[in-house]
Amino acid sequence: MEFTFDLEKNKEKILEFKEFILEHRKMPGALIPVLQEAQVKFGYLPQEIMEMIASGLAVPASKVFGVATYYSQFTFIPKGKHNISICLGTACYVKGAQDILEEFENILGIKGGETTPNLQFSITDCRCVGDCSKAPVVVVDEDVYAKVKKSDVKDIIAKYSQEVECVD
Repeated sequence: MEFTFDLEKNKEKILEFKEFILEHRKMPGALIPVLQEAQVKFGYLPQEIMEMIASGLAVPASKVFGVATYYSQFTFIPKGKHNISICLGTACYVKGAQDILEEFENILGIKGGETTPNLQFSITDCRCVGDCSKAPVVVVDEDVYAKVKKSDVKDIIAKYSQEVECVD
């Protein structure tokens, strides 16, 4: 799935970001802090911003892309309004977390690490949320759901959007 970065809509953020690049251009090791600022400002690293970084720092685009792809903190996919994180740690996995993850994927029509086309939901799997006694655990934004069952998934999604696009 491809997302289009709206340059016009982000005009003000882009101007601020260009100033940030200029302020850091001569700083040794500026690439990572500039990538981090881009991620914070735009929520992800669109290709247009990556090219802007390369140009602004006078480094090859291949270096910018290489560093951004090396570190897992950077993403090239915009995050949804609501992030659904399913714990796949041992306790959660043993109690059916994989089935719960697949149910979220089936209902939303996306896989883990992806975002719905309407930018409402992202699915992330994680290894442990530190609440094993409540396994399986699902976290949506800041809300923690304990002892989740497959049958709970539709209700959890419905709580965050009345306009969920379901894929049959």
